[in-house]
Amino acid sequence: MKKLLIAGATSGSGKTSVTLGILSALSNRYTIQPYKVGPDYVDTKFHSRITGRNSRNLDSFLVPDDQVLKYLFERNNQGVDLAVVEGVMGLYDGLGTDKDAHSTSSIAKKLSIPTILVVNGRSASTSVAAIVKGFVEFDPAVPIVGVVINNVMSQNHFNLIKAAIDRYVGIPVLGYLPYKKELSLPSRQLGLVPDDEIPSVDKKIAGLGQLASEDIDLKRVLSLAGSSTESAPIKPFVQHHVKLTLGVASDEAFNFYYQDNLALLKEAGVKLVYFSPLKDKQLPPVDALYLGGGYPEEFAEELADNHEMKAAIRTFSKANKPIYAECGGLMYLGEKLITKTGSYDMIGIFKGSSEMTPRLKRFGYCEAVPVKDVILGSKGERIRGHEFHHSIFTPDDAQDTSVLKMRKIRDGQVVDEWTGGYQVRQTFASYLHVHFYQKRQFFAKLLRNLGADVVDVN
Repeated sequence: MKKLLIAGATSGSGKTSVTLGILSALSNRYTIQPYKVGPDYVDTKFHSRITGRNSRNLDSFLVPDDQVLKYLFERNNQGVDLAVVEGVMGLYDGLGTDKDAHSTSSIAKKLSIPTILVVNGRSASTSVAAIVKGFVEFDPAVPIVGVVINNVMSQNHFNLIKAAIDRYVGIPVLGYLPYKKELSLPSRQLGLVPDDEIPSVDKKIAGLGQLASEDIDLKRVLSLAGSSTESAPIKPFVQHHVKLTLGVASDEAFNFYYQDNLALLKEAGVKLVYFSPLKDKQLPPVDALYLGGGYPEEFAEELADNHEMKAAIRTFSKANKPIYAECGGLMYLGEKLITKTGSYDMIGIFKGSSEMTPRLKRFGYCEAVPVKDVILGSKGERIRGHEFHHSIFTPDDAQDTSVLKMRKIRDGQVVDEWTGGYQVRQTFASYLHVHFYQKRQFFAKLLRNLGADVVDVN
């Protein structure tokens, strides 16, 4: 099995377009397992759409054990020809100023993945060589094996850039993507608009694939891919199967789930039953509910009008059955969701409202510590996660009813502190997204709190 990482010099350099183009161009000839560095939920859906395989996240903050990270990477590569990893932000961007703090470059080194650097060539020629030279020399341990230029205006423009890189750097220039406005992918507050909301998305992807076939030397790209070796097995996260049927909200409004989280639940014996808060009128017969993130604000009217589902979830909560919700799930479980188009009645388990904001309220990795035992974890336990939202939830209560103490640590310093998370009966919700592979004890407690049998983690 071969492996390859596609990284950008900066955010917006075109790494997603190059990744999708290469995936589209190669997927008919090879079985490809796609990945995304970092906590992103949206880019992975494009990967999966093209390859027919669920894209996975590689995140060294959310999964801090390097052996577990390597295990997840190698496990998901079984039976494939090529693993293609898309980076996050710029190659060396991570948490703070440390180039190895959960950056794309750190993943490239941890997993020994040959890396192709994508650079935006628009409005530049020889200067692109200086950018590439700086990236190559900044950390020689990062295995940068080639360069692709994005937003090229003509063949002559590409020839100038390539000649400059050949002259001053000497690293292989593998090709380019020309500037094509009609093939650009639309964005909203959390990044790209999800694939299933973009008209003619398959036509755009096919167009990128055609450009990659014409203007990128795919044969050379494949020759630069590295060989993957099977890592040592890790201690299992669960020792015994459990008995639990878990209802998972899954539709256009709720679809932010890490595939490794869902796989781990199934490995533990949990039966996953999917339902739609948008379209279904009743809950399936389940023991607990999992409401992930997504874009409930884009479907606020439809969610508000589905009175039967809202009533069913209220009844489920009042019966003291476990509900675990992240981000969009919190917005849905409050009383109201306020968007630029109006105020919409949600379920009302939590007394308070969510309101969309013009700017990000929280962004990035953080640490949560419960102030009492909740579904997410025990009092005083440190839980890793990330927040990324353009809304704020305001409880009706005059006093702070939150159950999590939150903080962001950057370069060894606490740079922000706040509170978050709420629990009523056995219903818990917060803006925090978590990865279940972060710690064995964490996952075992979560299963127990969702009503599963006790898991032996010794």
